[in-house]
Parts: sequence; structure tokens; C-alpha cells
Amino acid sequence: MSGDETSLGPARRQGGRFLNPDGTPAGQPFSRVPRMLLDNRGGEPWPAHVENAPYPFRAPGPGEVLVTYVGHATFLIRTAELTLLTDPIWSDRASPLSWWGPKRVRAPGLAFDALPRVDVVLLSHAHYDHMDKRTLLALHHRDTPLILTGLLNDCTLAQWGIPGARGLDWGQSADLPRGGQATFLPARHFAARGPHDHSRTLWGGFAVALPGGFRLCFLGDTAWGLHLAAIGAASGPFDVALIPIGAYAPRWFMQAVHMIPEEAVQAHDALRAHRSLAMHHAVFRLTSEPLDEPAARLRTARGERDFGVPEVGETIRFAMPASCE
Repeated sequence: MSGDETSLGPARRQGGRFLNPDGTPAGQPFSRVPRMLLDNRGGEPWPAHVENAPYPFRAPGPGEVLVTYVGHATFLIRTAELTLLTDPIWSDRASPLSWWGPKRVRAPGLAFDALPRVDVVLLSHAHYDHMDKRTLLALHHRDTPLILTGLLNDCTLAQWGIPGARGLDWGQSADLPRGGQATFLPARHFAARGPHDHSRTLWGGFAVALPGGFRLCFLGDTAWGLHLAAIGAASGPFDVALIPIGAYAPRWFMQAVHMIPEEAVQAHDALRAHRSLAMHHAVFRLTSEPLDEPAARLRTARGERDFGVPEVGETIRFAMPASCE
């Protein structure tokens, strides 16, 4: 089965499983996972802990957008009117177990108790390093934010005791509190939380139009594909794009789900991003590349493009587009 990868949706299913934007099966067959796990045992070891540099944290002023890199795929996005959080994970491990699985080498760049009230959570997909049950329950009990996510992830959240999430199809939009809109975007990836639910919930990213006209793209996880140019054409240009650059080795396995840094630069161009920020590297050792390699390769590949590698805890300031009024 094939399809048009230049379309933003809706997503298609075959046998109860969602497909890639071009209609091909998502991810890799489960039979290839044991070999990948063996390959991941090699490679340069990561340090057990990397200390974060301290960064100031302040409230946004009028006309400002502040984007704080909490780590991995977690960004805190704030204006004077609205606070959003992407793929929040404050747990020590990206795993269903507290004693096994990928462990943080960097603490979150902001303590959970220091978080301002969160209005909206943008949840890209169901993998443990993006959809963390413990963090989402804590946010729900504290702030009851609006959670926007892919189809059927809202059912999982309801089973956890987090009702009211909006499950979106690719190309479907939802209004944000106090103005603005978020649109769920296609991605070449997959979703699973166990061996039996492969691709049964939908994955993707978000195009966000904030009050004041600021446009942001959060890609979640994706491999390279023509869907990125389709996103740029339909929803761009973006003031900033949040683009994954890590978890790409061994390449024979990961090329179906993650980009290498050189492809992330192509994604920056395809999305028509004025500025991009790197994510999804150097926090959890998910794959076998060295800790610092993704950032080093990106800095070589980006040329004169404004594609930054924020430090964990760093806040980047943007200005709202100038009004014509």
C-alpha cells in the first residue's frame, strides 16, 4: 500500500495499525529488535552523570516568547498569556520500570516544583521517553492542563486517570486557551509501549500558532521524508522549529524512525524555519552513538543556518512578529 507523503493527513490504518505518511508500515519489524539491542551494547560508553550549567529563569514580558530546554524532547514555551510543555518527562528512566531502562545522565534543566502553571501539554507519541506516566499524572493533579496528542493516546491517558485529553488525527487542529491553535502533524516513526501494541496509537508533531502571530514547529520523533516539506508548505514558515538530532545508531535500524544531524539540517530547510533548536540527544542513552556526536555533527552540517544546540536549562528569547497595525 502506498500513498501521497505530501499530504498532511488524515492518517491511514491497516489491520488496526497506523501507517507512515506514504502508506508504508511504520518502524521496523519486532523480529529485528534483538539484533538492534545487541548492536546497542557496543559503542562508546556515556558518562554516568553530566552536570548542568546554571541558567537564569524569569517570567516572559509583553511581546516575548521564552523557550526553555528542559532536556530530551521537553521544552517549556511561555508567553505572557500562555504556557505550553512538550513531551514532559521528569522521571529518572525512560522505562516502565524504576530500576531498569535508559537512565538520565542529565537532570531536567528545571525542577518540577519550579514549573509555572502549565496550560497545554503537547504530547507527540506513546514511547516512554516522550509519554511519561508519572510526570503526566503529576501535571494533571497539579494543573489539569489541556493535553493534545495523537489518536487513541487519549484513551491510554484516560485509563491512567487523566481524562479530557484531545486525540488528534494528522492535519487536525485544536484551539488553545486564550487564543492560538495547534495542528497535529504527520511523522515517519511509530508508537508502542509493549510488544503487542505496535503502531496502534498515532504519533506525530505539532505546528503551533501562538497569540500574537508567533509560529512554532515541534517535530517529536521522525525520520526524514517528504512530509517535512509538506509541513513547511502548509504551515510554515516557522519562527522556530524544535528538531530531533540524536538516537540514530545503528543506522540500519534507526533510519526508519530517526534523523541523523545532516537530515535534521535538511528538515530545517524543508520546514522553512527561520531558526531551529536541537533536541532529543545527550540526556538518555537510547542508541549507540557517542554522547557528544549529534551536536558536533550538527554544528558541522548547519553551515550559516541559525540552528542552535541549547544547553539543558537554557532559555532562548524570541520576539513576537511586529504588528502591521
